[in-house]
Amino acid sequence: MKLIKFTKKGIYCIPGKFYLDPWFPVDYAIISHGHADHAKWGMKHYLCHDQSKSILQHRIGPDISIESLPYSKQISINDVKVSFFPAGHIIGSAQIRLEYKGYIVVFSGDYKVKNDHLTTPFEPVICHEFITESTFGLPIYNWLKEDVLQQQMQDWVLNNQSKNRTSIFIGYSLGKAQRIMKLMEGMTDMYVHSAIHNTNEALKSSGIILPETKRWTVDTNKKELKNKIVIVPPALLGSNMIKKIPNAVTAICSGWMQTRGSRRWASVDAGFPVSDHADWNGLLSAVKATKAEKVYVTHGSQATFSKYLNEIGIYSEEVKTEYGSNEEDAVEDANTKKAS
Repeated sequence: MKLIKFTKKGIYCIPGKFYLDPWFPVDYAIISHGHADHAKWGMKHYLCHDQSKSILQHRIGPDISIESLPYSKQISINDVKVSFFPAGHIIGSAQIRLEYKGYIVVFSGDYKVKNDHLTTPFEPVICHEFITESTFGLPIYNWLKEDVLQQQMQDWVLNNQSKNRTSIFIGYSLGKAQRIMKLMEGMTDMYVHSAIHNTNEALKSSGIILPETKRWTVDTNKKELKNKIVIVPPALLGSNMIKKIPNAVTAICSGWMQTRGSRRWASVDAGFPVSDHADWNGLLSAVKATKAEKVYVTHGSQATFSKYLNEIGIYSEEVKTEYGSNEEDAVEDANTKKAS
């Protein structure tokens, strides 16, 4: 049964007459999460998870036509049963389950299988066809346990405090920043850049409880920041705003840091492998748990991951999409700009 097809505008549900995370304007878009490569401007109508609604309104526009659903609640669109299941990627992220005449397709969007104690944990969904990302679809990627990662990051902050230094973490404003906040919760006062503060306010309006932070602006008294934590988006990497903070040290938080380290970033002092995507084993466990007869592999290491799935007896195809300009790439992009 042909339930979906990959088009120039995005992933199209044929009987449902709607798109999944389309990259060009369409009449009806079902959105997996709020990152800019998955939730774009210009759709006549949006459907997303309840926790993503305020984010889309914040990022795209308060007057967009939008409706939302909680996890597991099912609605029918042109006889296609549509529901959301947790993706574990960021707050509000969802896998999109489609069912038509008993045939089931699941679009995972972006996902992470390890529990970060902030995002609703990933929940495998049994289906006939599964569309998976492969951002870190190489065997070299194997994330630290959350408590180990947290200890490393907190030890770095404690060491900085012993030298009267301000600890600056660099992470994308939606997803990564909140993850850093959770990992650092209870250590000391945390200051966040306005972009992160505004995102936090949008999340809070959906009933999300986040660790307490203070807004950091150019007018913030620099003495307040001594021995404290500051969290900023990648665009500020190497900026004068950061350089004006006295006795500060910086750390990038990204999955790329596991293999590439901080040495490639001349303007930072440390790096931590904090990723909101599944690692190699996470991708494999997720795919296997779906029991899918066919797997489509999208953005990332498509060739390697798809080839491996076929080798172990899971039929797989590579699919070209416009996804990928997300929080991991934001760090890479910022670094490229600084180096050029």
